[in-house]
Amino acid sequence: MSKERAQRRAAREAEAARRQVVRERSLARRARRRALVRRLTPTVRRGRTGRLRRYSRGERSAIVALTLAAIILIWMLVPDPGLRIGLVALLLLVLPVIVVIALDRR
Repeated sequence: MSKERAQRRAAREAEAARRQVVRERSLARRARRRALVRRLTPTVRRGRTGRLRRYSRGERSAIVALTLAAIILIWMLVPDPGLRIGLVALLLLVLPVIVVIALDRR
C-alpha cells in the first residue's frame, strides 16, 4: 500500500515538475519577446520636446475661434467670390506666422 502511494506521489511530483518547467519556459519566452518588442518600438516622448512649440488647449481653441471669425468676416464683407477665396487662402497661409508672433513666449 505505501509503495503504491509513494509511486503515485512520485508521479504527481514528476508531473508538477514537468508543468513547472513548461511554465518557466513560457514565462522566459514571453519576457524575451517583450524585451525585443520594447527594444524595437520607438519611445513616445511626452512633454515639450523638439523645436515646434506646443500650445495649451485654450490657446489652440482661441486660434481656431479667431480664424473662423476672420473667415466669416471675410465671407460677409467681401462681395467678390474670387477675392473671398483669395483672402481666405492668404489668411490660412499667414496664420502660422501670426500665431508665432502673437503667442511667442521668449
